[in-house]
Amino acid sequence: MNAVEVKNVSKVFKKPYDKTLKGRFLSILRRESLDEKFQALNDVSFTVPKGEGFAIIGKNGAGKSTLFKVISKVVFPDQGNIQLNGTLMPLIELSAGLSRDLSGYENIKLNCAIYGLKKDKIEELLPEIVKFAELEEFIDTPVKFYSSGMKARLGFSIAVHIETDIILIDEVLAVGDKDFREKCYEKLIDLKKQGKTIIIVSHSLTPLKKICERAMVLKRGEVQAIGEINEMIDYYNKM
Repeated sequence: MNAVEVKNVSKVFKKPYDKTLKGRFLSILRRESLDEKFQALNDVSFTVPKGEGFAIIGKNGAGKSTLFKVISKVVFPDQGNIQLNGTLMPLIELSAGLSRDLSGYENIKLNCAIYGLKKDKIEELLPEIVKFAELEEFIDTPVKFYSSGMKARLGFSIAVHIETDIILIDEVLAVGDKDFREKCYEKLIDLKKQGKTIIIVSHSLTPLKKICERAMVLKRGEVQAIGEINEMIDYYNKM
């Protein structure tokens, strides 16, 4: 059974321009169209079976983040459709869901409640989340006093402890020091063993080999190849 099915997805954006009188005048002088468009995704199709680790790789501007946002339903495709078989947890910006004036402890309870967890389940998960984030000493401190690494660790720990079927990860694994990053990879591998589906967008290719069985290479919004992870990384490097 497929956890994710993406069929013939395309997305076009209008290129931004300076809308002042000066900007319009300069655009005319340069013979630039004021409604110039950019094809972010072009007829993208792939499937991810349940319980698989799947990587999306490509250079900046390849369309990786746009595809991630389309799957997450942050933006909607102009053409094609996406079928998700299960609940979804997108990890885009780890600290985005944290309230700076609340403590780490309060943020855990708030985020878990937002995702629909009951009070007894939240109480059960609290010590696990705190321990994984390695924030025992600071859990009662307001998040506004946390470093960016501490906030990222807390956000990641909350996300991976909330029950979900599909986890989307967009360049968020540069969390903390080397030891903590290794712990994050191990946690994702453990989640995959539990039957969770992991889809990762990343420029860091080596860690992908630990988590993903397959990968897709994107270039300028188009699928170049889909296959076994090591073969796709070699293919990408040769590109």
